[in-house]
Amino acid sequence: MNGVIAGISYRALLGRRRIWLLIMLPLVLIAMAALLRFIGAADERTAVVLMQTFAIGTMLPLLGLIAGTGVIAPEIDDGTIVHLLSKPISRPVIAQTKFVVAASMLALFAAVPTFVAAYLLVNLESGIAYGFALGSLIGGIAYAAVFMLLGVLTRHAVTIGIVYALVWEGVVGNFVPGARRFSIQQWAQTIADQLSSSAFFSTEITLGFAVPALAVVTVGAVLWAGRRLRSFSLTGDE
Repeated sequence: MNGVIAGISYRALLGRRRIWLLIMLPLVLIAMAALLRFIGAADERTAVVLMQTFAIGTMLPLLGLIAGTGVIAPEIDDGTIVHLLSKPISRPVIAQTKFVVAASMLALFAAVPTFVAAYLLVNLESGIAYGFALGSLIGGIAYAAVFMLLGVLTRHAVTIGIVYALVWEGVVGNFVPGARRFSIQQWAQTIADQLSSSAFFSTEITLGFAVPALAVVTVGAVLWAGRRLRSFSLTGDE
C-alpha cells in the first residue's frame, strides 16, 4: 500500500459528489430503522427483512459501486491516471492501494450503519446486528474489489455496475436458485447467518462455499486490476 496514493484517493472520493451518495444511503437505512422503532414495528422479523432487502440487498452493492469505481475510474476518464502511472510505483501496488481505500469506505458507510440500524430495531438480540454488520463488511470488501476492477476494465463501469447490482445481485441472485451461488450478496448473507440465531433468518449457501468464493473473487479482482494497469501506456490508452 502506498500512503500518497491512498491520500489522493481519499480526497477524490470525499471531495466529490460521491460523498453525498455515500452518506445518503446509510442515512436512509438508519432513518427507516428509527421510524420502525418509533411506530412500534421493531421486531426480529422486520429487522431481518430490512437488513436483507435494503442493507445488504440494495445499499451494499450500490455503495460498492460508488466507492469501487470512484477510486480509479474518474482518473482513467479524465486522463490524470497518466501522472500516477508515470511514477516509480508498482502498478499492482496502485491497484492494491485503491482497493484498500474503497474497502475502508465500505466499512465506514456500509458495515457501521448496518450495525446501527439493526441495533435500533432489536438491540443485540439474536446476534442480528453483529451478523449483518460482519456480512456487510466482508461483502463490501468483495464489492470494492469487483467494482474497482470494473473501473479499470471499461469506461462504462458505472453503467455496467448498475446493471450488475440491480439485475444480477438484486433480481437474479435473489429469485433464481442456481444463481444464488454466484452472488456476492448471498455470500454476505451466509456470513451474517453464522452470527445470527434468529428464527427468521436462514441461508441456502454453506459457509464452506461462501468464504472461499469471497476470497477468490476479492483476491482475483485485485490481482487482475493490477495486471490490467500494467497494460496502460503513459498516454492513458491500453
